[in-house]
Amino acid sequence: MKPMLILDQHFRKLEELFRPETFDALCDMCDVRGGQNWPMPRERVKDLLPEAGFYVAAKPELTAAELGNAPNLRATIEVSGAFREGLDYSACFARGIEVLSCSPGFRNSVAEMTMAMILGAGRGLVFEHEAFRRGAERWLDDREDRDFTLFNQSVGFIGYGQISRETHRLMAPFSPKVRAYDPYISESTEDVRFCDLEELIAHSRIIVVAAVPSEDTRGLLSAELISRLQPGALVVLISRAWCADFPALVSAAEAGRIVVATDVFPEEPLLQTDPLRQSRNVILSPHRAAAVPGSRQLIGEFVLHDVAAILEGRPERKLKPADPGTVQGLVSAQNSMQAMPNT
Repeated sequence: MKPMLILDQHFRKLEELFRPETFDALCDMCDVRGGQNWPMPRERVKDLLPEAGFYVAAKPELTAAELGNAPNLRATIEVSGAFREGLDYSACFARGIEVLSCSPGFRNSVAEMTMAMILGAGRGLVFEHEAFRRGAERWLDDREDRDFTLFNQSVGFIGYGQISRETHRLMAPFSPKVRAYDPYISESTEDVRFCDLEELIAHSRIIVVAAVPSEDTRGLLSAELISRLQPGALVVLISRAWCADFPALVSAAEAGRIVVATDVFPEEPLLQTDPLRQSRNVILSPHRAAAVPGSRQLIGEFVLHDVAAILEGRPERKLKPADPGTVQGLVSAQNSMQAMPNT
């Protein structure tokens, strides 16, 4: 008998997450219940729990008592992009139920956007485009104050998770000199030197802020560190504004010291009257690094892979397992960001 899989992916659309052949393969493997482009009623979820082997949802919500009524449950999988409140994580860990996040499924599209920001900023594409509109373009001009080549460039990653590693892989043909700061990784390799934030800031022309938002990463790129950035440094903010002193970044850009490219903001959407829209030396993207047709279907492939791996007893996972030691901090950070106006 095929194991039951509850699929309550709304607000995501089914076709956003799964290519037809991927979803067909999942249905061949499991008895899929749900998969509609509207929310599944909570009572329906609870009715299915006693037989369910897997629970896939945009926001899994299960109490300890409800988990007690799910004797066959092997894993919960969130498909929104972050661990959030509503799931009793301690009860899951105590029961041996795997808790998985789809966040690695964003790595390709977000890394691609990171590279676009680096190349666009480094070669002045955005700024010269705007200068053309004003009739102020500078022909055949080396902008030594701002432009740079990525070839053999010094790059620092703040946070060296899936997005940073994929970005590093994409920039490998440029032979960059890469440093990284990550409190969970310390052993350097031939390709990346792990160091503290002070060394990274001192030696990097490009800084990519890709740390996971948690209580430990709030304001990780502080105003003091921003004041020590190299003249003309590019800061790419690709994870969450939470991880940097955002006003200090904008102030440094306005002063002409650095360039900032950001896909995220302290408050979203940005108000039409926000002066940031007119700021100098800032490249703005409306939180759409993962928003490209077909990009999120990697999540469906990872769901299919990990469900198969669990059923076959294989240990490898492509989704992100929750860490009992840090998941509550991640949930608290998500709650704090959601409490911000318009975020």
